[in-house]
Amino acid sequence: MWIDTHCHLDAPEFERTLPEVIQTALDKNVQAILLPAVKAGDCQHVRELAKEYSQLIPGLVYTLGIHPLYTNQAQEADINILEQEITLSLSDRRFVGIGEIGLDYFVEGLDPHKQEYFFNAQLDLAQNFQLPVILHVRRSQDAILKSLRRRKLPGGIAHAFNGSFQQAEQFIELGFKLGFGGAATYERALQIRRLLTELPLDSIVTETDSPDIPPAWLREEGIAFNEPAFVTRIAKELATIRGITDSEFADAVWRNAMQVLPRWSALYSYKVISDGSIGKV
Repeated sequence: MWIDTHCHLDAPEFERTLPEVIQTALDKNVQAILLPAVKAGDCQHVRELAKEYSQLIPGLVYTLGIHPLYTNQAQEADINILEQEITLSLSDRRFVGIGEIGLDYFVEGLDPHKQEYFFNAQLDLAQNFQLPVILHVRRSQDAILKSLRRRKLPGGIAHAFNGSFQQAEQFIELGFKLGFGGAATYERALQIRRLLTELPLDSIVTETDSPDIPPAWLREEGIAFNEPAFVTRIAKELATIRGITDSEFADAVWRNAMQVLPRWSALYSYKVISDGSIGKV
């Protein structure tokens, strides 16, 4: 079984074909997908998507948060809205944490002060609720680590990790797994590939960031954008880079994701029984 720990199924690219996209992923043995929200106003939609498509893919879960790329248009009141949505979702077994949150020092035109305000406010929510976080860490690893050290958090995932080995070690020490996906399929991605071979296996999870971060073969094969089904081929390439078998890698990344996001793991203690209720396995 394969797992996609970061996939924006609510993106416009999937709006008209989402059932087919999810079915294609299932056909490729992708059994679990995490859908992170990016705006406070999207929380209800993300929650409803996870519920609607849970019959197709029982391992579909979601997180709630405000992405750094959307902080310029966010209002301080959005933190209160997010807190309310988190509280509402605590009883939902498909809700597994807070995200996608973080800092982005690559994209031009983002107000760094607004980014920091919303990031730290959301970390405070994560600490208050004791929920893991899904982090956006583009060119901001050190600043994020500094904020994390000020709090007692249960960990999470540093999505699309592309920092140094020393930074990776610090995230791992704070209870985080590191997300790897399509970027590693490019031969020129030497740093990412080096991390894949040198980091502890129990620190790695797989992702697509669909519809973004296309793997190397996408354009060559005339495919418009990334999607969760591609995590299977991506993960197999990562296993090859790591020098282990596909099955060993699949087992490891599944175990890692479930360990760091315990509410996700709890999904697999239950099943839907014939009368539509939830029963313990």
